[in-house]
Parts: sequence; C-alpha cells; structure tokens
Amino acid sequence: MLTKKHLRIRALTEGAMLVAAAQVLSYLKLYTFPQGGSVTPAMFPILLYALRWGLGRGLLAGFAYGTLQLIFDGAYAWGWQSMILDYLLAFTPLGLAGLFKGKAWGIFPGTVLGCAARFSVHYISGVTVYRITMPTEIPGFGVFDSAEVYSLVYNGCYMLPCALIALVIAAALYVPMKPYYEGRDLI
Repeated sequence: MLTKKHLRIRALTEGAMLVAAAQVLSYLKLYTFPQGGSVTPAMFPILLYALRWGLGRGLLAGFAYGTLQLIFDGAYAWGWQSMILDYLLAFTPLGLAGLFKGKAWGIFPGTVLGCAARFSVHYISGVTVYRITMPTEIPGFGVFDSAEVYSLVYNGCYMLPCALIALVIAAALYVPMKPYYEGRDLI
C-alpha cells in the first residue's frame, strides 16, 4: 500500500520524467512550419501523465512543458502575447486529459480533448496576435485575407497530425500499458 507521501513523490517523479520525455520527443520533428508549429510525437507523454494523475497535475505538467518549449525550442513569437498564448497557455490544456483519469479507454477521449483545447488556444492566437501578418500565404493552400480561416488552416496543419500521432501511440501501447493508463499500480 502506497502512502500519500509516496504517491506525491511518485507523481512528481513521473511528472519530471514524462515532461522530460516530451521535451526530447519535441526534437523529433517530422515537419516544421515556417511561422512556428511542428509535427512531433511530443504531446503523448503529457497526455499520459494527465490521464494517470488527474486534471490538476496534468495541467501543471502541460504548463511546465510549455515553459520548456518557450525556453529551449527557439520560440517563434510576435511579442509577449504570442509567447503567453502559443507556449505557456497552449500546452497547459493538454492536462484536460486528466478528466478521464481511471476511465477505461480514457486515453482516447482525453487525447482528443487535450489536443482540441490546445488547438483552440493556437487558433485564438492566430486570430488575434498573428492578424498583423494579413494577408498571409500558406504554400499549397493559397493566400488568406481572413485571420479566422488562416488560423484554422495553419494551426490545423500541424495540430491534426500531432493529435493523430498521439492517438496512434496510445493505441499501440494500450494493451501492454493498460494497468498504467488506468492507474491500477497506484492502488
């Protein structure tokens, strides 16, 4: 039986390891977009941590990861507003996966919710902060005069593949990691 103190230490340790794993995976860029955003498998460890330890700790892990991205990943930003939205706030909602803590198959709706929430923050940033670059061209998609459509297309181009990668990883690891996903080893 694990005591509360042991659980806190374990949560902190796992959080540090999974945030570090996410940071390392963020350097495995399958594609990088010219104004920031890249396709990587990096979201999965944060989603996993949130699912395992719950909403509060998951949000904190997402915030920690966003801070590391801001510091170490060569932040592409148009000012302090963009830094806050696209890094500190955008990665934090990945922790919403924690709403599905202990639920059978919770990794899947948790991943969808966390990724959708992260996309929403990037979308708001694109509509508000990046409006200054209008009109903007995305090669292969044309020129956009609408900040709303531009933000939808641009952020969707990397967020959708990232979400799909996280779902594929979750599915591939589901059977061997089911007890971990469900937190059965913490009882």
